[in-house]
Amino acid sequence: MSALEDYALLGDRRTAALVSRAGSVDWWCAPRFDAPACFAALLGTPEHGRFSIGPKGGVDRTTRRYRPGTMVLETEHETASGRVRVVDCLAMGHSRPLLVRLVEGLEGQVDMVVELIVRFDYGSIVPWVRRVDDRWRAIAGPDGLELCSPIRLQGRDLTSAAEFTVAAGEQVPFVLGWFPSHEPRRVPEDARALVEHTTTSWTNWSARCEYGGEWREPVLRSLITLEALTFEPTGGIVAAPTMSLPETLGGTRNWDYRYCWVRDATLTLEAFFIGGYQDEALRWRDWLLRAVAGDPERLQTMYGVGGERRLTELELDWLPGYENSRPVRTGNGAHTQLQLDVYGELLDVLWQAARAGTPPSASSWSLARLLLDVLEKRWREPDEGIWEVRGERRHFTHSKVLSWVAFDRAVAMVEQAGYDGPADRWRAVRDEIHAEVCARGYDDRRGSFTQAYSSTALDASVLMIPLVGFLPGDDPRMRSTIAAIRRELTDDGLVQRYDPSDSSIDGIGEPEGVFLPCSFWMVEALALAGERDDARALFGRLLGLANDVGLFSEEYDPKSRRFLGNFPQAFTHLALVGAAHTLAPERSPQRRRRRDPSH
Repeated sequence: MSALEDYALLGDRRTAALVSRAGSVDWWCAPRFDAPACFAALLGTPEHGRFSIGPKGGVDRTTRRYRPGTMVLETEHETASGRVRVVDCLAMGHSRPLLVRLVEGLEGQVDMVVELIVRFDYGSIVPWVRRVDDRWRAIAGPDGLELCSPIRLQGRDLTSAAEFTVAAGEQVPFVLGWFPSHEPRRVPEDARALVEHTTTSWTNWSARCEYGGEWREPVLRSLITLEALTFEPTGGIVAAPTMSLPETLGGTRNWDYRYCWVRDATLTLEAFFIGGYQDEALRWRDWLLRAVAGDPERLQTMYGVGGERRLTELELDWLPGYENSRPVRTGNGAHTQLQLDVYGELLDVLWQAARAGTPPSASSWSLARLLLDVLEKRWREPDEGIWEVRGERRHFTHSKVLSWVAFDRAVAMVEQAGYDGPADRWRAVRDEIHAEVCARGYDDRRGSFTQAYSSTALDASVLMIPLVGFLPGDDPRMRSTIAAIRRELTDDGLVQRYDPSDSSIDGIGEPEGVFLPCSFWMVEALALAGERDDARALFGRLLGLANDVGLFSEEYDPKSRRFLGNFPQAFTHLALVGAAHTLAPERSPQRRRRRDPSH
């Protein structure tokens, strides 16, 4: 098992795979992001499924990169006998997932080993493997895989493997395709054509990026990652392509992130707008409106990529977990929680899209008004908050601030966009929330906004206060809040969500790494407070934490210098794009930021 930072992402806008520096595909869910994995070594051992291709002997040096502007990965291995490149991608433009691996000899000749271990249903099912018309094929239950390659794999101990030699100028292709077991389909043979078509597809997409400036590369890589995490048929974007990767090694904070969170809504819309990707932004908005349609009393925190609502949380006891971090969970019980901030996110999305020239339809606005009616009754209730705590409900400050956002944007839709609604009533609720947050969410003795009413605990989510326009960034209360968080809620200068050792907060009480999105929020908060030098310094340090192919996880351990949490994490990449824009807004065609007051 490799460290998380040793993995690269492959994506085709339907599925995702993680491949290690050594050339092992240790995670792949097909035919969509949240399907049971057929390669689950990431959460166990090679016996739980993987597809490995690499030099047989020792490797002197390994380097890798994505082809510019793409999700096509090139990994080069230098050995004593020669140099070889493995080109990996999930093929674009096909109705089913195709994992393509092309081995190219560059210098001398290199002996290679390929090992294919398929275990359907997260490593629990050993398939029936046979050869059909000179193709390798594995079938079990609803799933099937077919491999097309000139290399003939041999079965031994429930593993298919082979050795071969590649010389300079030679190419050895492998195309592995998923199919429904009741409908076998032959995979394409021309691996090089699949690679080149995929390269062109991604290059054309990246060429549309309108963001420019000194941080173009990390911003573009983040946008490509977000697009790779988009489920093309619906426009939904998963928080991460993985599940149950721990927030502390050996711990139990192991959650399934292969779903779409409403709280990511505004940040996602903004990130695509910042890059000039209006169509992608509006597809996300449309997915969101379809997903939340129905009873406004039952607005969820997250949905499946198709808008599914039942995301039942289960434990998979046959998997030992990443570095023995158990339990391994699929599904996510937080989908049943009350999180008031999602109302603010939804209204903010409608307002931001309207400001970009695409207002909501009459039916969408009707839905928004119904949601506001619900929030008007419920905003005074305690909830589980942005961090989905599994302790008791509280009056979280961030939840109240985002409730303010909902009514603030609703007033703006009436006053500035001409929509029909009780603006005076909404304005009164908005102002009531604002006054209450300033009175009960701010601790004069600490000189800081706190995690919840009647609490002295700090929480990085309050860094969102100036980002959403609740207060100006240079407000004295925000300046002192920033100072308190930097003083008491950081590890080696990087921001934690809250004090994880306090089990009364989240019901767990285990340590965790620093939360990378919060550190990017600190960049924005510092910039808005006028501390631009500190903001740029922190931003530069955060960019340096990316792995060698520009990807970020959810969390980071400054002591071991390792990634933690699900990987790669959309939330982190969204926050990176937002921070880059705040530091240099002139570098993007998008002039609207959620920190701008809408009144």
